[in-house]
Formats: sequence, C-alpha cells, structure tokens
Amino acid sequence: MTIESASRKLVAEFRSRRTLRTGSLITTVFGDSIAPRGGTVWLGSLIAVMNEFGVSERLVRTSAFRLVQDGWLQSTLIGRRSYYSLTVTGRERFEQATHKIYGEPVTTWDHNWCLILLSDLDPGTKDVVRKELGWLGFGTLSTNTLAHPKPEYADLDATLVRLGVADKLVMLSAQTLRNEAPMRKLTQASWNLDEIDGRYASFVRRFRPLIAAYGKQAEVEPKTAFLVRTLLIQEYRKVLLRDPQLPAELLPAGWHGTAAYQLCRNLYIAVFRQADDYLSTMMETADGPLPPPSPGFMQRFGGLDT
Repeated sequence: MTIESASRKLVAEFRSRRTLRTGSLITTVFGDSIAPRGGTVWLGSLIAVMNEFGVSERLVRTSAFRLVQDGWLQSTLIGRRSYYSLTVTGRERFEQATHKIYGEPVTTWDHNWCLILLSDLDPGTKDVVRKELGWLGFGTLSTNTLAHPKPEYADLDATLVRLGVADKLVMLSAQTLRNEAPMRKLTQASWNLDEIDGRYASFVRRFRPLIAAYGKQAEVEPKTAFLVRTLLIQEYRKVLLRDPQLPAELLPAGWHGTAAYQLCRNLYIAVFRQADDYLSTMMETADGPLPPPSPGFMQRFGGLDT
C-alpha cells in the first residue's frame, strides 16, 4: 500500500461517518495550520480545502458561523470577502490545547498533587469549572475536589481568570505519603483511564498503515500531506484532550498512549513540510498567502527538525 492509497482510504473512512463534525474539523485546521501562520484566512480558501474532506460549502459556512457564535472565531468583511480569525478567547484556548497536543509526555513527577476545592461555588458555576478544568486534565476526586498531579499552572491560572473564579477557589498542594495502590485505583476511576487507553489503541490501529506506507515511499504529494496531517491531529486530539496526561507510574500497564504519541510525532514530522506547501498554495489572507509559520511551530513534538 502506498501512502497515497492509504490516505484515500483514511479520507474515505472519514467521509463515510454518519455525522461529520464539521466544526470540530475546522477547529483542527485552524489550530494546526492557520493559527501558527497568522491566524486569519479567507472563507473561500477554507471552503476549498474542506471540500477535500467531503464537506460542503453550506456546512463550512454554517459551522464557521457557529464558531463565531461560540466565541472561537470572529469575522471581518473586506469588500465582498469574509475573513475569519481567532478571538482573544479562542487564541487562549488554542494555546492551551497546543501545549497538550504537541507537548511531550510527562516523564518525571515529584508525587505532589494540585487540589482545587469548589465548596464556595454555586452548583452552576461548579459544573462550568469542572468542565473547563477537565479539559486541562483535572479529575474529580469528590463532589467538591478536583485534582491533577502535574498541571500546566499558566494554563490553569488563565482559565480561572477567564471564568472569573480565581479569587473564589482554594488551591492546595498535597502529597501521597504511603500505600500507592489505593491512590492508583482512585486515579483510574477518577479519569476513566481504561476508556482512554482503548481510544489510543484504536488510533494506533488506524494510522499505523500510513506510517508504514511512508517508510516504503518517503515522498508525499502536498495535498495528501495536508489531508494526512489534518486527520492525524483531528483524531489524536479527540483522544488526547480527554487524557489527563498522568505520570507513567499512575498509568495502567501497557498504556497505548505512549505508542500513539510516537506514531503521531513520527507521521507529523514526515508530512508537515509538504502540508505547509499545500497551505501556502491554497490559503489566502487579505494581504496574500499565509505568512510563514511562527518560530514556536518548529518546537512541536519536541522539535520538528530532529
């Protein structure tokens, strides 16, 4: 199997799904491809590239409008053309997601936990905080207690400020003193690690043929590279953003997240340059083609030039 045929099979499988979550795919395209290259794109360009995934113009327009309504994107009309860019809130959320999606797995841990107490919040606000901190990897130990062994404190602080609860929560540091077995059992229950592990295993099965095909061919057409890179991150982030990224010693034996990270990193490195060539050809801004990727782009997955 060539990487072209493997790519066609992947796209065909994606198109055959009963529910194409167009908004989710547009979010991936913005986060992976547009945000590091200025963050703004002409709607016509977006419609053209989304058509390659089997998404109609009507669905792109409807989904982009909903992302504006949800506060992720903003629209600017110049002449008869609409240009979409990230809002301040959208950019903040994308930066938080970027840390998780393209960051390296946690390898060290000092056995300290960050605990957040929600007891002073009203029920509605508690639900919002649980959901938002859940995206940062916090698990629910009890009704009023969230925990994470190694959070990104910059992302945590920004989220609490955005939610308006930074001065309403008690944040503590705690340490497991002895008898790790009950803690490991509580961890698996609080974060539903078995389900996440199964999703990682499915991801590996789906994308392994592509990395095998690349190893035999080593040349990828720009459009194919873009399709592979986008669907790779689309499927990986759907699992990863559910993953609290716990230290290895808290994970079950045979954790598939490790293999998923290595596969995603290797395939991304294999296709990202050709995908960027496609983006330079297809994507337009009000000033012309997309600008080059920001310097931070090359730091993804521990360094794309390694």
